[in-house]
Amino acid sequence: MEIVHSIFDFISPQKTYVTIGTFDGVHIGHQKIIEKLVAEAKANQKKSVLLTFFPHPRMVLQKEANIELINTISERAALLEKTGLDYLIIHPFSKEFSRLTALDFVRDILVNKLNTSKLIIGYDHHFGKNREGNIEQLTEYSLLYDFIVEEIPAQDIDSVAVSSTKIRRALAGGELKTANKYLGYNFSLKGKVVNGKQLGGKIGFPTANIDVEEEYKLIPKTGVYVVKSTIHNQEVFGMMNIGNRPTVDGNHQTIEVHFFDFEEDLYGDILNIELIYFLRDEQKFDSINELINQLKKDEQTSRDYIKNNL
Repeated sequence: MEIVHSIFDFISPQKTYVTIGTFDGVHIGHQKIIEKLVAEAKANQKKSVLLTFFPHPRMVLQKEANIELINTISERAALLEKTGLDYLIIHPFSKEFSRLTALDFVRDILVNKLNTSKLIIGYDHHFGKNREGNIEQLTEYSLLYDFIVEEIPAQDIDSVAVSSTKIRRALAGGELKTANKYLGYNFSLKGKVVNGKQLGGKIGFPTANIDVEEEYKLIPKTGVYVVKSTIHNQEVFGMMNIGNRPTVDGNHQTIEVHFFDFEEDLYGDILNIELIYFLRDEQKFDSINELINQLKKDEQTSRDYIKNNL
């Protein structure tokens, strides 16, 4: 898959099959659309193109909305790489771009730049200035500009009963099993291991403190999770706490991972942490000893879960 960082840098002398959307999560509903696109493009000797946008349009048009996304843009690209797409176009979304009328978008982008032969979209797709474009207009313009429009029927998408919004809600509510089922893979957090207060090491549970750089990345519900990561080509399991560490008077949210049977120095490493199972909510304990006892129980529960389910 080739990644192109602007529509205006894309050149395809041959006709393309295209889909458009933000595709946050690249969940199982998205995957159905992309699988269809890739299969039909290959069957007809065309190139498959997915056009997405960054920043997310709502980040630009509704700055006060504080948008949280399931994937960072690099995570989204990595997930899309696995689908067999020929091209991923990540176009910079701006207020100026948002002012393109539906006709301008079809003529200037779909036809003149992307050389579209067929457009495959999810149902209820809107585009162009004020989201004025819809399937009826697309169909009308397709006749004018000689390309095919195929809308994935509502029942095909609804059959998997999934949306990015549902996944965000599930993650915010600690319903990790539901979120991972809808995604078709384990939700993950990626960040650099940074120095913390090293309190974990003092109580027998050393942790890697994960700094997620992208402020728009959704951080799930506070609490304790069973996790896994691939570190130096080795699969490592552990437990992760997301929260404010109330027992030790923490005053800001941290993401700390205690890896099992692993003692290497990870400072400065970039880790991808997959969340496998939600263990419990964050709690405030009356003493450090109570916290240690609970962490021992958490570790045993985590190890039992890993042994019996993975």
